[in-house]
This record gives sequence, structure tokens and C-alpha cells, in this order.
Amino acid sequence: MSDQLIAIHERLMAATTEKAKASIRNFVPHAEKVYGVTMPLLNELAKEFKTGGFPLVKELWKSGAYEERILAAKLLGKVCRKDPVLSLQLAERFSKDISNWAVCDAMGMQALKPVAGKIREEIFLLAEKLVLSDNPWQRRYSLVLVEVFTKDQTAGKRIGRLVQELEKDEDYYVRKAVSWIKRNLSKGR
Repeated sequence: MSDQLIAIHERLMAATTEKAKASIRNFVPHAEKVYGVTMPLLNELAKEFKTGGFPLVKELWKSGAYEERILAAKLLGKVCRKDPVLSLQLAERFSKDISNWAVCDAMGMQALKPVAGKIREEIFLLAEKLVLSDNPWQRRYSLVLVEVFTKDQTAGKRIGRLVQELEKDEDYYVRKAVSWIKRNLSKGR
């Protein structure tokens, strides 16, 4: 365990509150291993520890707590410009472990967004692979990954095919993502 991960664990433990823990459990019912800290602290930690780079991202993800995985996604978004291909590989590897909508959406909305334009084709190829997964969180992730492109009219048909694949999905959280992406496509945002 790196010194940075130890320091993060200490900060998370010191900031834990029952109120935050209850709030997370209410809004993210599938969250596991919850510390119970607020999002502003996670944002602060992502800025403070971005020097940990990819090794820290991997350590945080492996630790497995809800907040550690959210922080891993935020941190990946801070360092992804250094190696967009490695970032995409990590995003794919991590997708197998996603177990709730909040971590799914943090990974999809923050981890690759700064490099989305540079690795657009690779992101779409990953989404087209994940949309066929047996894992409902990977199916949701396939849509969240491409949300950044909903403003781009040239991506509409490709996103539409992903949406069409999942429109009748049995999973509640996948259907929520379908509605969200369809809404954004219709508004061009």
C-alpha cells in the first residue's frame, strides 16, 4: 500500500459521518464498503493526489470502497491526458467491477472525458462491445461512455444504435440510462 493510499484512507476515515453514509445508502442502494464522506472531499482529494497518477488510480480501484472507486474515476480524469490508451484500458478493466450507478456514471462521465475527442473511435468500439455484456452495469456504462458525444450530430446514429440495443433491457438502471441518453440526444446536449 503506497503512502498516498494510506494518507487517503486516513482522510476518508477522519471525514466519515453517519449522515453522509445514510445519504449514500439512500441514493446509491447498491453501494458497497461505504466510508460516508461528502463529494467535495473527494473532489479535493482528486486535486491533491493527482501526482499519484495511474499507480494510485489502480490502487484506489483495487481497494474497492465506494468512495475509493469514485476517487479513482475522478483521478483518472485528471491524469488521462498523459496516456489516453492506458486510460481506456483501465476503464475497460474497471468496468467489470462496477456495482452501482454512481461509480458507473463517474467512470463514464469523468474518467475519459478530457481525452474523449482524441480516442473517440476507441470509446465507441468499447461501448459497442460492452452493450452486449451480460453485466447490467457494463451495459449502462456503454451508454454513459458516449454521453459526451450526444452534442455531436455526427455521433447521433451510432449512439442511437447503442440505445436501440438496450431500449427493452430488463435492468432498471440500464433503462434509466437509455432515457437519459435519448433525452440528451433530442436536446442536442
